[in-house]
Amino acid sequence: MAYNHIVILTGAGISAESGLSTFRDAGGLWAGHRIEDVATPEGFARDAALVHHFYNLRRAQLNEVRPNAAHLAIANFAQTHTGTLTVITQNVDDLHEQATNGHDMPQGYSLLHMHGELRKARCLATEEIFKWHDTMDASTPCPCCNKPKRLRPHIVWFGEMPLYMDLIGHHLRRCDLFVSIGTSGNVYPAAGFVQQVRSTGNGHTIEINMEPSQGHSLFHEKIYGAATQTIPEFFINL
Repeated sequence: MAYNHIVILTGAGISAESGLSTFRDAGGLWAGHRIEDVATPEGFARDAALVHHFYNLRRAQLNEVRPNAAHLAIANFAQTHTGTLTVITQNVDDLHEQATNGHDMPQGYSLLHMHGELRKARCLATEEIFKWHDTMDASTPCPCCNKPKRLRPHIVWFGEMPLYMDLIGHHLRRCDLFVSIGTSGNVYPAAGFVQQVRSTGNGHTIEINMEPSQGHSLFHEKIYGAATQTIPEFFINL
């Protein structure tokens, strides 16, 4: 069957085989830090130096990793798909961007980082967003105000609203195929996307994961296995 409006949701599982760890472990830790200390507005207010250091390390790690076969399969499919293809990612890395290798993507392609991006910074005063590849700390002057203590990582922390929710809702309502890749199914609002698609009665839903997610029963089809094996095969045959 040919699909015209495809939405792909990607989570940490698609980047794991590139060497990036999943967001947090069962103990509520991220790279050895409490989530409350490095991924909340309150943590940033308490200890901005710790938070900046934490994200400086995560940002530097992106220089050491490359997109894997799963990212490349999606990018290659996007270049030949004649309808719309919206990739919604929960990941803050830039491996989807790297997978396009600088190619101009078709007009119908869009990539939405709903949880922000490591390689961007945001001004606390103006909300202006800047590309950012270097380190950042409290003394770093903001490009728009030229003042210190104005920049924060452009990351959606716990307690903050994910980005692009209205646009995401638009794409979910019109899609005829929804593919969830490498997600746990326990982080909302992303975990509820499959229900939104099912509620329209128009979209076919597929889960591709290492193992069943918490919401696996909501999907019409399930494919389980390593992302670098299952995803290229899936998009070749789509």
